[in-house]
Amino acid sequence: MSKSNAPSAKVLGNLRNIGIIAHIDAGKTTLTERILYYSGKIHRIGEVHEGTATMDYMPEEQERGITITSAVTSCRWDPCMINIIDTPGHVDFTIEVERSLRVLDGAVGVFCGVSGVEPQSETVWRQSESYHVPKLAFVNKMDRLGADFESVLESMVKKLGANPLAIQYPDGAGQDFAGVFDLVTMQRYEFDQASSGAEYATRALTDEETDRISPWREKLIETAAEEDEEILDLYLMGEEVPVDRIHAALRKATLARKIVPVLVGSALKNIGVQHVLDAVCRYLPSPLDVPPAEGIDPRDRTKRSFGVSHSEPLSALVFKVAMDSGRKLALMRIYSGSIGSGDSVYNVTQDETERVARLFRLHAGRKEKIDRAFAGDMVAAAGMKLARTGDTLAQRDAPILLEQIADYKPVISLAIEPRNSEEGDKLDEVLEKYLLEDPTLDLKRDEDTDQVILSGMGELHLEVILERLKREYKLEPRAGKPQVVYQETVTAIGKGQGEFDRELGEDLHYGSVRLSVEPLERDKGQKISVEVDLEAWPNEWIRALEEGIEDGLQSGVLRGYPVRDVRVRVTDLGRREDSSAVGYRMAAAMALKDALSNAGPKLMEPIMWVEISVPEEFVGDVVGLLGAKGAKIENMIDRSGQKVVQGLAPLGRLFGFSTDLRSATQGRAGFMMKFSRFDILE
Repeated sequence: MSKSNAPSAKVLGNLRNIGIIAHIDAGKTTLTERILYYSGKIHRIGEVHEGTATMDYMPEEQERGITITSAVTSCRWDPCMINIIDTPGHVDFTIEVERSLRVLDGAVGVFCGVSGVEPQSETVWRQSESYHVPKLAFVNKMDRLGADFESVLESMVKKLGANPLAIQYPDGAGQDFAGVFDLVTMQRYEFDQASSGAEYATRALTDEETDRISPWREKLIETAAEEDEEILDLYLMGEEVPVDRIHAALRKATLARKIVPVLVGSALKNIGVQHVLDAVCRYLPSPLDVPPAEGIDPRDRTKRSFGVSHSEPLSALVFKVAMDSGRKLALMRIYSGSIGSGDSVYNVTQDETERVARLFRLHAGRKEKIDRAFAGDMVAAAGMKLARTGDTLAQRDAPILLEQIADYKPVISLAIEPRNSEEGDKLDEVLEKYLLEDPTLDLKRDEDTDQVILSGMGELHLEVILERLKREYKLEPRAGKPQVVYQETVTAIGKGQGEFDRELGEDLHYGSVRLSVEPLERDKGQKISVEVDLEAWPNEWIRALEEGIEDGLQSGVLRGYPVRDVRVRVTDLGRREDSSAVGYRMAAAMALKDALSNAGPKLMEPIMWVEISVPEEFVGDVVGLLGAKGAKIENMIDRSGQKVVQGLAPLGRLFGFSTDLRSATQGRAGFMMKFSRFDILE
């Protein structure tokens, strides 16, 4: 590939890989739809409430009016090419958000002007913070009754710990929302509804308008002056501060994650969207503005990274696997180097080489074939049979293993049975495809009943899978009631021993292990320490006994659920002439079962954070209903004229809760729940 065909640093500097993140129903998809329309990518605005949104291309999304999969598209907004991922807002699909944030350089957080920071927007924001993603914020729905721009900024500070900086201010709210004041240029924008907001007028501010927004302008200048002292000097001398200089200072602060520039508008009413695109180009990072992706060299486990350049060795992360007309597509972010149709690439995670048959740019449900993709690109590859979510692709002679995407444990399961043997074979095949697409799904077969146990992140998650089985493959298996997925832990220190002494095949195998288990704090996982003289024991035997313990922790002594929040200490090993790796692996598993039985084993179930927004006259009914479900109320606050009841409740008691809530409140309550932790139910 000649340099003339590869992207220059200037082109890379004008590339933006961004995500649209928010709570369900804050207007993410509506905003994306306008972005695509104003940038010329589509020629008609689709609406979520009509089931015609471009990015909600799955039938389940169109029927429910929510985003389920993270859709990928791109558009041009001079001078930038913008790759956009529209992520789900529903907590059941949180892995879609997680794996999108993993590969983004920047994000736009969308907040409802009435509701402000809601539970899932809080979750997604904190996820983005863990990946150090610079962000903008767009306060949407300012045309709604009860919209309050300043209240949204306050909730961003209080709930997110963010430092929001208004770069725009609304002219009115609710029915009186008439336009947008730009605090950088000190102008007012009026959007033409006859052109669906594609055209807008700009005018200078009146003296009254200038006085009204001057406190916000002062805060903006003060913040910009922290990055550029000359701005403050000019401002104090009463001289005009160049707009470009303000933009440069705000960009510097945004990239350092010191501030979150906040814009305002109404995507549904076509107000303010173009300026979100302007802000994406001005303030959010290009691939050159973020640190190179770090990983390890799998050969010697040393840290390594490659520069963001087409001339560096290839490094790419598969952030999603999707099935398209029965064919597998691997969606990837390329961090360095390039990849082309027909290339052989090394899957470092699986230590396998495979061939890229074709490459595509994606536009929601449609594909555009390309010959080669370069550092900074987000593309889809067909023909890679082994690729899974989280896999790293590289060159075999310059391997790098990038940090994998976080693992999520399912909290709810469903028993499903095929209606006949023919359907059974097809069902197994289809579910395997869904598992490739969605790492938060889990599949097991109950040995006693021969039922397939499908586990996921929530009732809606499993409902969507059943609907897809019916629509895509005409499969309608019988489904049982959803069941809670538990975990096991211990409450005391327990000791155990195991001795394995058996002939397998023609060889004798021996191993003797003593160990102890003890409880850890919640969410600390599993920790294994081998407290013997390691130099006296072959590495192969030590690794085998660790594997025996790791396998044993996948199935506890109460009901066979995974064991979490425990420390295992190997304290003594016995030895004979016929000792072997197999012997220690088996003995370790036996000793672990013995120790777990002696350590006060307990079941842990999913505890959910629930938040209910309700008119004040129904608060008593809601509190009583939560009490009946075993919930512990943590907080009660006022928000936008309603009471918000927050608490923790065991998932097993919450089945059907939304129906009970509707009945108790005449359908006037809003209900949100998200996974908090696994814990022992008192």
